[in-house]
Amino acid sequence: MTLSKLPNRIFIKLLLGFWLCSSLIIAIVGLLPLLQQNHDRAPLPPHLANMLVRVADRVSIRLEDGPQAINTSRFKRLTHIRDRNDKPVRFYIADHQGRVINTHKVSRGLRRFMLMADEAERPMTHQFKRELIFGPYEFDVKGEKYSIYGRLADHHPRPWFFFFAENKLLTLSLAIILSGLLCGLLAWHLGKPLRTLKLSADALAAGDLTSRVDKATTKRKDEIGQLAQAFNGMANSVENMVQSQQRLISDISHELRTPLTRLQLALALARKKGQKSAETERIGYEAEQLEQMIAELLELSRVKLNIHDTKHLVSLNETLSQVLDDADFESSQQGKQLLIDIDDAIAMPTSPRPLARAIENLLRNAIRYAEHQINITAQFSENEVIITIADDGPGIENEQDLKAIFDPFYRPQTARERESGGWGLGLAITKAAIDAHQGQIIAENIQPHGLKVTIKLLS
Repeated sequence: MTLSKLPNRIFIKLLLGFWLCSSLIIAIVGLLPLLQQNHDRAPLPPHLANMLVRVADRVSIRLEDGPQAINTSRFKRLTHIRDRNDKPVRFYIADHQGRVINTHKVSRGLRRFMLMADEAERPMTHQFKRELIFGPYEFDVKGEKYSIYGRLADHHPRPWFFFFAENKLLTLSLAIILSGLLCGLLAWHLGKPLRTLKLSADALAAGDLTSRVDKATTKRKDEIGQLAQAFNGMANSVENMVQSQQRLISDISHELRTPLTRLQLALALARKKGQKSAETERIGYEAEQLEQMIAELLELSRVKLNIHDTKHLVSLNETLSQVLDDADFESSQQGKQLLIDIDDAIAMPTSPRPLARAIENLLRNAIRYAEHQINITAQFSENEVIITIADDGPGIENEQDLKAIFDPFYRPQTARERESGGWGLGLAITKAAIDAHQGQIIAENIQPHGLKVTIKLLS
């Protein structure tokens, strides 16, 4: 039989878990009446049997004078016996018709016991709440049959299961709680590794390519352990492919710089020899654009390859000081106002260079498209730092572009012109830098017009 035809191990765990849980509860609840019955109708102990025989011998002598003789005070003294614990024992004499002849006060418990003993057809004991009744012992006097019963009128401790047998609602509640605990334990056993898998998958989807399922989960012998091993194998492959892709981009960019440098050198020599023309100027312009694009590709590749570098606790103002000074100068040169509101106390673990580059790209975009004013603020909110950059420019007309603008080489329709739209790498670099800090970046239009970009970073 192949492994594929064997029962699923998770199926076996679920089946056995719920089956054993329900069987255990049913068995416990079902055994309580049986335990109670076996205890209540216990065989007659020897010391109680001997006590009945002794009293029966005494009673036999008195009954020879007739049944009326057992009501005398002398008879009561003869049957005044104490048990081993020095507790008084009271005896009841019944005739062949089951009538108690030595007293008119017969308790309900004794009546019940007489019926139980008659049904059992043997001497026995029965533990009531406040009395222990035992018997009967049968004897003959002048051809008449008599039975004698004993009663210990005292509170005797009862086994623990009597409490549950007499309190059925409480027993049912405890059974439900116990089954819930057992099922909860099974659910935890199966759910914990699944939660670990989910967290690892979420981390991988968020860009953490080093995320793996822990060893405790991969060492399980069931399908969850096999799934965890498969997930780690997939994560290794994804990480290798992404890193290979980034290295390829980086290597290609480096290799492109060599012929580009030669092209620029050839242009410089041509200009020096007086071979300057509109065509050579165009070639020079395109070479400069190509140089800038290669530089941005290298920056994007560098940020993504170093996404898990060690972070350092640095003041946000210190990290952005040069970027803010440059942005303030650039905005003032264009007749625009940059408003800065960043608390000096804000400090968090960062990679200063990628974060500064990310904020610089956002500020340059905001300054480029703003009409009069640009705002940058940073504040604490619970366990994160929120940085917002807003401008009063035209915003982005198409709402679908608000998420896509952070993709490499993507440019909104309104920014297709080479002079204003670039190559769509600046915001991709920004998002890569924010991802490296396990943060979030969101763009949204503001009313009446303008664009606001919000960055959330763990503090």
